Amino acid sequence: MSRQAELLAKIAPNLATFPQGKIGIAVSGGGDSVALLRLLHAWAGRELFVASVDHGLRDGSAAEAAAVGALCATLNLPHEVLEWHGWAGQGNLQDAAREARISLLGDWARRLGLEGVAMGHTADDQAETFLMRLARGSGVDGLAAMQPQRLRDGLVWLRPLLGISRGDLRDYLTEIDQSWIEDPSNEDEKYTRIRLRNSEAERAALGLSADVLAATAAQMARARVALDYATRQLAEAVAMAGAMGMVSLRRHDFAAAPEELRLRLLAGAIGWIGGAHYRPRLESLTAFDAHICQPDAPGRCLGGVQTLTEGDSVMLMRELAACPTETLSANSEGMIWDNRWHLHGDLQAGDEIAPLGAAGLAGCSDWRELGWPRAALMATPGQWRDGRLIAAPMVVMQPKLRCALVGGSKGFYEALISR
Repeated sequence: MSRQAELLAKIAPNLATFPQGKIGIAVSGGGDSVALLRLLHAWAGRELFVASVDHGLRDGSAAEAAAVGALCATLNLPHEVLEWHGWAGQGNLQDAAREARISLLGDWARRLGLEGVAMGHTADDQAETFLMRLARGSGVDGLAAMQPQRLRDGLVWLRPLLGISRGDLRDYLTEIDQSWIEDPSNEDEKYTRIRLRNSEAERAALGLSADVLAATAAQMARARVALDYATRQLAEAVAMAGAMGMVSLRRHDFAAAPEELRLRLLAGAIGWIGGAHYRPRLESLTAFDAHICQPDAPGRCLGGVQTLTEGDSVMLMRELAACPTETLSANSEGMIWDNRWHLHGDLQAGDEIAPLGAAGLAGCSDWRELGWPRAALMATPGQWRDGRLIAAPMVVMQPKLRCALVGGSKGFYEALISR
């Protein structure tokens, strides 16, 4: 049996779970992603599209993306280069580049109507990620294995090669006489991941091979599933998500639950309300939890979310100061605002979409009859045209502009599932 046949047999269970419809492949030109491209092309189970992200951070990156395009041409696959121009030279470059890559690929996938995007993460990436998170003191979620599929922003991200080593993929490419490009940054030991990668032989001698680390990560993943299940049960018992995008907790019952489950519930609520992809730091989340477990605790903010206590109820809602203001550049029939509100209707170029705030809410008659906290209503979207509020769809029924939470209030419970 050829290496290609062996590898396809190993990843067949992951390929069988691919969503129906068109699939994208992220290909940098490195050995992992080129192997992914060749394997999926050989599989040919879906209509395939290919994209390369050029971060523009070093000489030669454009040529590498062009080389991927040339390979795709020989395979009769469509290819696009997605350029990133957002690096300002501040913060963590690798984190910024990773987020930019996800954003660019996500926009590309949605534009083409793709159901998922496949990426070339391997068993070695699994082990390196485990060690990096272990060094940061991560808990169960951080140490749990990357999953073959992950849902983010309505798109399925696919990692079919997680059970395959980097070496096996390069052996496969050599067998089919397929070249690849090694990114020079993969030799730069200023990056923690590269130092860990270069310590592979020493780790293996100590019994910390990639296979062992991957097995431990898989055990953490099983523990995470159990914790997700328990957190969902707690949420159904002590929390209620509302149409205004807020979550109400019965404080006494919430405070009686195990701390780990409370922290997971709060992290899910903050992510759902605030629209963040990553949970707050453990120290901040723990302090937030301790605060709201206190009777009559004053308001507090974390991750763009604020609290409001009324008796035994603690309400979590969007922090007004964290809401964005967006000006439409073109006419549109729909948009997503603040990562969670779907606006649909009469949206014209120059319209400003921003939180109602105190001034906007004051212009809405009878808002008190809705029964929602004033703070929650102020953080809902308003539409301004020529400096005048013309729509507040969550407060006043609007014939020309409709608004609803993306995924509805059930999205809160889905946010409790770790990804």
